[in-house]
Amino acid sequence: MAQISDRFRGFLPVALDVETGGFNPETDALLEVAICMIEMDEKGQFYPGETISCHVEPFPGSQLNPKSLEVNGIDPFHPFREAKPELDALREISRPIRRAVKAHRCQRAIMVAHNPMFDLSFLNATIKRTGYKRSPFHPFSAFDTATLAGLAYGQTVLARAVQASGLSWRQEDAHSAGYDAERTASLFCRIVNRWDEMDSFNFASQHL
Repeated sequence: MAQISDRFRGFLPVALDVETGGFNPETDALLEVAICMIEMDEKGQFYPGETISCHVEPFPGSQLNPKSLEVNGIDPFHPFREAKPELDALREISRPIRRAVKAHRCQRAIMVAHNPMFDLSFLNATIKRTGYKRSPFHPFSAFDTATLAGLAYGQTVLARAVQASGLSWRQEDAHSAGYDAERTASLFCRIVNRWDEMDSFNFASQHL
């Protein structure tokens, strides 16, 4: 039977999205972080699994760009946000990933993101700032769905790429880390499944 660890050289792909208070990971606040697990069925087809999302407290002294907040619609100090400190948010998203890495016999997780340089830079800055030692993600490698969608569908904007792939898109839910992570995972799965169906390599049949 095909194993997810065989498909990506021992890595477990996990979709991640962040919402922030700006573009500088060293100075601007991380406000939301979400992951969407990626699963594989017995036929070697990939599909999005559980989504886990955390609101995050702005770290002390962090900057909040009004233009960024206007785009993502986040009120960082809303009393009902139930935001967590950065370290607690990292722990919350990391626990299920480490369990999945072990269950799928993978070496570690690899981020799937739309333009992952941005998400990975904020994740790594938060890890450094908090001194967190147990990140399950590869520190610099990632799968970029903007590049993959550009190849597969000729679209690089997430909303357009998702729709070009035949999946649904709700603009009113965009710029929520949980929604964007789930749509990114769905897009990634759609592209990988399409490739495996087209490619003569036929990954699933190689591992039956």
